[in-house]
Order: sequence, then C-alpha cells, then structure tokens
Amino acid sequence: MKKVLIVDDAAFMRLSLKTILEKNGYEIVGEAGNGNAAVIKYKEYRPDIVTMDITMPEMDGIEALKAIRQHDPKAKIVMITTMGQETRVMEAVISGAKSFIVKPFKEQHVIQTLQKLLSV
Repeated sequence: MKKVLIVDDAAFMRLSLKTILEKNGYEIVGEAGNGNAAVIKYKEYRPDIVTMDITMPEMDGIEALKAIRQHDPKAKIVMITTMGQETRVMEAVISGAKSFIVKPFKEQHVIQTLQKLLSV
C-alpha cells in the first residue's frame, strides 16, 4: 500500500483527498496544514508521495517543496492548485514538482495522476 502525506491549509480539502485516496487503496500516513509541518512530517513518515497545496500560511507549498527536495531529491510531490495560478505551477515544476492537479478535482484524475507518478 502506497503511503501519502496530504498537505493543505483547508481541512475540508485534506478530508476530500483522504477520502478519495483511502477508497482507492492508499494509506494516509499524515496530514499537514502548512509548509513547515509538511517538511517535519515528510522527514518523520517518509511517504511515497505528497499532495501539496501551493497557497498556505507560514510556508507556502513551493517553499515546502524546495525544503523537502533538498532533504530528499527523489521526493515525489504533486502540487494542488486553483485555476489561474499558472505562474506558480511553473515555478513549482521548475523547483521539482513531479505533477500538478487543479481544483476542483475529479477522483479519477487524482488517482490517475498519482498512479502515473508512482509508476515512474
């Protein structure tokens, strides 16, 4: 079972992703509401994949992505974003994000994105 860390400052988004992923056989090893917590939990849980919101308080998703990739260059991180954040998505991809998902997302797209990333 693949381990996932869900990072989003909105509790309802974390719950939505958790529901979708658990239903499809993923193990949620942790959740974080900001980038600082994400970096700490990544080091603690060593998940197979991270879903990371871009816009969060304290440390945004791109800074957390950079910190995690500095610790583990092989980290597989999928950025979660809203429409209209193309510049931030490009920055995330340049910084090492492996893929991205646009909100509002559909279950099938989330699962396909994660499966594709985990098969690489």
